Amino acid sequence: MKKLFDVFERDKIIYDTLLKDFLPDKIIDAHTHIWLHSHFKKNFNEPERTVKWPSMVASENPAEDLIETYRLMFPDKNVTPLIFSQVGRSYDINAGNTYVHESSEKYKFPSLMVATPETSPEELEEKIEKGGFSGCKVYLTLAETYIPEKEIRIYDFIPPQQLEILNKRGWILMLHIPRDGRLKDPVNLAQMMEIDKKYPHARVIIAHVGRAYCNEDIGDAFNVLSKSKNLVFDISANSNSFVFAELIRNIGTKRILFGSDLPILRMRTRRICENGKYINLVTKGAYGDVSVDPHMREVDGIEADKLTFFMYEELLAFKKAAESMNLNESAIEDVFYNNSKDIIMSAGGSI
Repeated sequence: MKKLFDVFERDKIIYDTLLKDFLPDKIIDAHTHIWLHSHFKKNFNEPERTVKWPSMVASENPAEDLIETYRLMFPDKNVTPLIFSQVGRSYDINAGNTYVHESSEKYKFPSLMVATPETSPEELEEKIEKGGFSGCKVYLTLAETYIPEKEIRIYDFIPPQQLEILNKRGWILMLHIPRDGRLKDPVNLAQMMEIDKKYPHARVIIAHVGRAYCNEDIGDAFNVLSKSKNLVFDISANSNSFVFAELIRNIGTKRILFGSDLPILRMRTRRICENGKYINLVTKGAYGDVSVDPHMREVDGIEADKLTFFMYEELLAFKKAAESMNLNESAIEDVFYNNSKDIIMSAGGSI
């Protein structure tokens, strides 16, 4: 197999001394993407309405690369991913869902279907059932193109008719919330709480802790969300220990899932916040021209030599939060395995 990426001595030291004993032997990664580059549409020129830096990390991520990533990063752990496809309009959604279905069958991984808002409820139910999926992943870029990016609301890309199907069947919804205000946005909060109340049997996972990557992204969100009863939050692509601690304090460990958002967590980076905006520090020249994305900044010298995987940065941040909140081994196992297993099994999937 091709060499996917290097694991340096500093990475091994971080894993062996700080993470290995913290993590349980069995892990479920509740947020992973697999896709083939050949499924991208040719001559696509519509705006994607998303940040550019994830595309700098990997042009594709076949299932075999995902498996190899776990072997390299977690050499002594048994990691099971919940897989789904790419989510942009430039990608052939049907081909992507077919590839996820085939990979799920081949490797016995649980999976989600990427759903578009124009899909009828009947078609959504039929496709999820026939494809052996445990629910669906939706994304703001799939909202109608006439809606300005800053005005997109949750219901613009997961309409109530589809939520009714997910609620009826007890299926999973992987939800990446929109809007510049991120977790604290009042429209997002109102709709998340409405979904929590109206669709209590849908297994709704709020990805990335609602994109609360900086302290300023929280606002009074947890005052509101602490009253929710069913919403679940994954920690994918987030490395803010303060946000994690507030999540634990207000939501509890039974509704938190480990997720990575691979393959982007293969990136070597350290994330910082400046004026409420996150910035990924990366080695100079490692990811091409980063000037096209304000969330990227190059470093070199000693600072670059200290960079490790985004995956390890996320895990170290959660470990710091867990220690500050005095989580015991059982709670850690819930976050990294039991909670995801329960949700996937209840949605008709298997581990």
